[in-house]
Amino acid sequence: MYDYIKGNVTRVTPEYLVVEQQGIGWQIFAPNPYSFGDGEIQVFTHHHVREDAALLFGFPTLEQRELFRKLISVSGIGPKGALAILASGQPQYVVEAIEAEDEKYLIKFPGVGKKTARQIILDLKGKLNEFFGELPVEAQLGDTLFSGDAVELEEAMLALAALGYSEREITKVKPKLKDLDLDTEGYMKRALQLLLKQS
Repeated sequence: MYDYIKGNVTRVTPEYLVVEQQGIGWQIFAPNPYSFGDGEIQVFTHHHVREDAALLFGFPTLEQRELFRKLISVSGIGPKGALAILASGQPQYVVEAIEAEDEKYLIKFPGVGKKTARQIILDLKGKLNEFFGELPVEAQLGDTLFSGDAVELEEAMLALAALGYSEREITKVKPKLKDLDLDTEGYMKRALQLLLKQS
C-alpha cells in the first residue's frame, strides 16, 4: 500500500518513531527507531493488517524491509520477532546464517528457538537471492566459485544468482567466460546466451 514515506522525525520511542509528512504524523514501528537520525528521512514501509490492528513498520533500507517480509512469511515468526531479528541493522548476517544453516546464530534472537530456527532455514534457504550482493563471496555460491576472478566476472555471476540461476548452472558456464575480457554487462549477456543454449 505504501512503499516509503519521506518526512521529518518528530518523536522517537524504543518501539516506534513518528514521521511528520504534510501535517500527518505517521507512527512507524521499527527494528531500531534510533537508527534513523534527525531531520528529514526516507522510511521504507510495510503495512501490516490483522484482525485487531493495522500497523506500519519502517526500515532504513529496502533490503531490511524485504527480509522482514520474508521472515514474517515463516510459520512461527510474527512482526515482533522479525523486528528483533533485524534490530542489529545487518540483514546480510541473517541471510548468511540462513544460507549456511547456522541455527546457533538464529537462536540468539528473542523468541527464536531451535524449532523456529530450523523452520526459518527450511522456508528461506535459497530464496534470498536479492540479498546476495551484500553477502561475503564465500557465503553466496560456494568457496571457489569466485576466487581469483575479475571483479566484472564476479559481479556478472552475482547478478545471475540474483536472477535465480542455480550454483550448478552458473558453475557450468563460468569456465567458458574466464578467458574473455568484458565488462560486467558483457559477461552477463554472454552468460545468458550460454545458459539459454543449455536449456
